Amino acid sequence: MPAAPPAGPTGPDWEGVRLHVVTGKGGTGKTTVAAALALALAKEGRRTLLIEVEERQGIAELFGIAALPYEERKVAGGRGHGEVFALAIDIEQALLEYLEMFYKLGRAGKALRKLGFIDFATTIAPGLRDVLLTGKACEAVRRRRPDGRRVYDAVVMDAPPTGRVTRFLNINTEVAGLARVGPIHNQSQAVMRVIQSPETAVHLVTLLEEMPVQETVDGVADLQAAKLPVGGVFVNMVRPPVLDQAALLAAEDGHEEELALALTEAGLGGRRTAANGGGPGPTVRKLVGPLLAEGREHAARVELERAQRADIQGLRLPTYELPQLPGGVDLGGLYRLAAELRTQGAA
Repeated sequence: MPAAPPAGPTGPDWEGVRLHVVTGKGGTGKTTVAAALALALAKEGRRTLLIEVEERQGIAELFGIAALPYEERKVAGGRGHGEVFALAIDIEQALLEYLEMFYKLGRAGKALRKLGFIDFATTIAPGLRDVLLTGKACEAVRRRRPDGRRVYDAVVMDAPPTGRVTRFLNINTEVAGLARVGPIHNQSQAVMRVIQSPETAVHLVTLLEEMPVQETVDGVADLQAAKLPVGGVFVNMVRPPVLDQAALLAAEDGHEEELALALTEAGLGGRRTAANGGGPGPTVRKLVGPLLAEGREHAARVELERAQRADIQGLRLPTYELPQLPGGVDLGGLYRLAAELRTQGAA
């Protein structure tokens, strides 16, 4: 269950937060969590936009649809008739859009693409790439309809991994030597006003394993040092407990005779008669060793997870746990995870 934060957003909706940046160590399922969060936020008629910035088409794969073009498309309906739209940002098209918007290059911009200028520009000036990616998300946050209402109630960004997210979001540092005046400078300033505002929260996804948890702890410290708004911690793929505390202790201690007798009492392998000595039979005896080995392994994993939970709780951030889904994640699984997030207060 989520732990209440000492300060920051309150209430089940992260009230006031409109840009949810989701990051995490590779392999923790950050794209899955981002998609589930977008579904969870799309409730009671709300509209959310799920943005992918790494050009992996992970969103399309999760929702079981064709590769997303560079346009916002509806991918699912949330509970309560809400809607989820998705956008996979194509960096080349985003730069062309930017050149047209600020420099009115039009066909010249397309010619630059053919000449390889786009790759050249984003390679020698990586800060420009980050301005384009974050700028697109912030524009969606600010966008309004003709009647003044927001186009999207929330925007969820599937961001780069934890080790790169602070640099990715802290674009002021990246563009400082690139442009001190002009459209790029102005764009970066506008983006940072959104990212550093109470409208934004950077959530971190982890597993109950040593390396992902340590990267989460380090990531929180980096974000806080850069004065970027830290959100919650999403513990993904949590396995349910198999043994109670007494059974775990028994597994650790290796009570072979007690286990053999219990298996015999349960009718496994049959009981030897008084004539041949009584007690557990040979079938049961063969099972005891492997079962105890599995029990000890499970007990060690539970102890490790307990220690990792303690490290996460030490961050004093809202924490949410999502179950491991048997058979992988499909659209039905995403809706189940979204329901878990609502139940736990994340949306």
